[in-house]
Amino acid sequence: MNKPDSPQGSQSAASLNALSKQMLDAGHRVHSALGPGLLESAYEVCLAHELNKRNIALTRQATLPVIYGGLRIDAGYRIDMLIENQIIVELKAVERLPPVHEARLLSCLRLAGKRPGLLINFNVERLRDGIKRMVNHL
Repeated sequence: MNKPDSPQGSQSAASLNALSKQMLDAGHRVHSALGPGLLESAYEVCLAHELNKRNIALTRQATLPVIYGGLRIDAGYRIDMLIENQIIVELKAVERLPPVHEARLLSCLRLAGKRPGLLINFNVERLRDGIKRMVNHL
């Protein structure tokens, strides 16, 4: 993945916020229909379907190489979803989110050169309790 040309990336903060809102609305729709307790992969497929219906471009299981000292390391890291090549989304279906999940999202944001990221845990009664928005300050 290429780093954006500017710290803002190719979209304005307002358009990224609007895109995040659409993403979260789609997540709420999926969670309302399915509820908690399923596997992460089921939520991922359903969320991708919901976003596709909204004509939002996404890549599922996008590869994320590690770049260290000019060396590219393809270590098998993957991003659950990359929305419009701008927003990284990590999906979980766990009882609670330990801090390591937040740290992983921040690492992915740094490695990919992206600013906004969403960490969404579907294994909650109310989805709003399972959402964490994070920003890489580049």
